[in-house]
Amino acid sequence: MCGRTACTLVPDELRRASCYRDRSGQQRRPQWRGDDADKYQPSYNKSPQSFSPVLLSNRHFNKEAAVDECVLAAMRWGLVPAWFKESDPNKMQYSTSNCRGENLLEKKSYKDPLLKGQRCVILADGFYEWRRQQKDKQPFFIYFPQNQRDQQDGEDERKLKNEERSECEEKAADGEWTGWRLLTMAGLFDCWTPPGGGEVLYTYTVITVNASPNLQSIHDRMPAILDGEEEVRRWLDFGEVRSLEALKLLQSKSCLTFHPVSSIVNNSRNNSPECLQPLDPAVKKASSQPSASSKMMMSWLKNGSPLKRKATEDTEKPSGTHKSKASGPLQQWLLGNRASKTPKM
Repeated sequence: MCGRTACTLVPDELRRASCYRDRSGQQRRPQWRGDDADKYQPSYNKSPQSFSPVLLSNRHFNKEAAVDECVLAAMRWGLVPAWFKESDPNKMQYSTSNCRGENLLEKKSYKDPLLKGQRCVILADGFYEWRRQQKDKQPFFIYFPQNQRDQQDGEDERKLKNEERSECEEKAADGEWTGWRLLTMAGLFDCWTPPGGGEVLYTYTVITVNASPNLQSIHDRMPAILDGEEEVRRWLDFGEVRSLEALKLLQSKSCLTFHPVSSIVNNSRNNSPECLQPLDPAVKKASSQPSASSKMMMSWLKNGSPLKRKATEDTEKPSGTHKSKASGPLQQWLLGNRASKTPKM
């Protein structure tokens, strides 16, 4: 299952980090729908009922838009079916934060939006999962590997870093995102209107599949991951890819990495960098030494926060063509500017 995520990028960073390819192969940057950028709040610890960023076809909102044109929207986690008759969406008597990929055609709540092409991609830094132990549960943060080549040592590593720095600087100058690679999870959404009238509520559910071999020791289920721009494109393009064909994309994939985190994340009210900070092996034994990706996470957490970046975004007034700067802590790490030693906890 997937019951907790983290998404710490601010709205403009999310736009740059969620570039997609249309049918022609052209890379495009999505716009936020309406005032949805204001509804979304970065968080280290998102739980159901909160608003999260999702990527989807703009055709769902604008019938004149091309099906392969995508937008960013803020939707509430936990699908409320369009046919739900209560006046309060919180009166749903069963959980719809997740839905099993094997059963999508068996339950009306999910079959209806699936057959209507209401497919979306949930964006996150990663998600949390808990491994059952004898007396308690150990939480883990799970995400796409970041900059795996950084694991090399010696002269080759320094040479590689210099090459990567030049490459990242060039990409940043072109406005290309060089920061944290967002996790892209397959989902379904629906729109619900109160029986007595009122504002339409857009909600989503995360589709789950059997866990991949490398995650089975933590949990037997995992979100359906869309690995790469082509899978994202096919999942969202409901005009070209019909529902039954799209279901073939929902596969277990061994493309994720993870690290143990503090039990502070157990309480959904806790929202701080400590939620996804890798546990210090000196304090609590871990199964392995910190990976390059988890070291990257530590450097990111040590050097900045989404609130600081949001404040900067709100006060800066860009002039001319906007160019992506590698000024954030995450981007700095990717450019090879992190400290040579792992930051102390």
